[in-house]
Amino acid sequence: MNPILPEPDVSSLYTPPPLGSFAPPVVPRSTEIFRKIHAAVSQVFVGQEEVLYQVLAALLAGGHVLLEGKPGLGKTHLVLALSHTFGGTFRRIQFTPDLMPSDVCGHTLFDMSSSTFRVRRGPVFANLLLADEINRAPAKTQSSLLEVMQETQVTIDGESHALAPPFMTFATQNPIEQEGTYPLPEAQLDRFLLKVLIDYPDVANETWIVKAVSSRASGGGLSTSSVPQVCTPQDILAAQEEAAAVQAVEQVVDYAVKIVRATRQHSAISLGAGTRGAISLVRIAKSYALLEGRSFITPADVKRAVLPVLRHRVQLAPEIAISGQSVDDMLNSLLKTIEAPRV
Repeated sequence: MNPILPEPDVSSLYTPPPLGSFAPPVVPRSTEIFRKIHAAVSQVFVGQEEVLYQVLAALLAGGHVLLEGKPGLGKTHLVLALSHTFGGTFRRIQFTPDLMPSDVCGHTLFDMSSSTFRVRRGPVFANLLLADEINRAPAKTQSSLLEVMQETQVTIDGESHALAPPFMTFATQNPIEQEGTYPLPEAQLDRFLLKVLIDYPDVANETWIVKAVSSRASGGGLSTSSVPQVCTPQDILAAQEEAAAVQAVEQVVDYAVKIVRATRQHSAISLGAGTRGAISLVRIAKSYALLEGRSFITPADVKRAVLPVLRHRVQLAPEIAISGQSVDDMLNSLLKTIEAPRV
C-alpha cells in the first residue's frame, strides 16, 4: 500500500492580484461620442434602431446615404436632428422636374455696384445635405451632385470651391410613386455608401410617437430644436480618422471580397457589385466595430453590412424579379453559400 504523499505547496507559484487592481477596459473616445449622438437623436427619432445605427456608421465612414421609405416616417427629422448633435449646418433641397443644377450648386452673379462677378453658393455648401425625393429631378440635375459627393468640391463657371468637412449627402426616395420620376443611374447609385430602408415602427413605438407629437399645439412635439449638441465637427472628423484606423485582418477582407465576387457569378443576379462594393463593406464593418468599442472587425460586422451596402449595387435577373423575390432575399441566400472565416 502506497503511503499518502503530502500535497505540494503551490502558494509560491501564483499570487492573486490585490482587489481592485483590474482596470476597466478603455472605450475609445469616438465610441463615447457616438453613443451620446445616438442617445440625443433617439429622443426625437423613435422606433428605428437599425436605421439610426446604419446612419451613424455611414457618418463614421464619411459616406453618403440613400434613404428609402414611405412618406411621414421621419427621414427629414432624422437628418436635421443629427446635424444638431455636432453643431453642423443643414440644408434641404426639394427636387422637382424644373430644378436646375445651378439651383443645387450655385452660380455667378454680376454685381452692378462693383462691376464684378461674384459667386452665389448653392445649398450644397453645408455639413449635412438632404436631397429630398432626388428621383423627381431629371438626370442633368441629379448629376450635379456627382462631383460634390465624390470630391467634396463644387465647380462653378470653371472655378473649384471646396466644402468644409465633414460633408454628407442624404438623398430620399419614395418607393410607392413611380409616375413622373427619373430613376437614378447605376453610376450615381454606386456613389452612395448605404441604401437604408425605413419601415413603419412597431405598434408600441408608433403609439408613443403619436402621443408625443400631438401633445403640443400644431403637432410640435418631438421637435428637433430640443436635440442637444454633444460634440463638434472636429470631433466627427477625429472619429472618422479613428474608424479608418480600425484593424481589418486579411481573412476578413478576403471574406468581403468573396461576397462581392459571388454577386457577379450568381445566376439570379444580372448585375453584380463592383470593387467599390467590397471597399464599402470593409469601411462600414470598421464603423460597426468602433461603434461597439472594438479596434478590429469581425466577419459578423461584414455580414451585418451586406444588405445596406449591396442592395443598391446589384440587380436581379428579370425572371427572378417577376417572381416576387427581393434583392435582400437574394443577398441573404447568397450569404449562406459563403463560409465565414474563423478569426
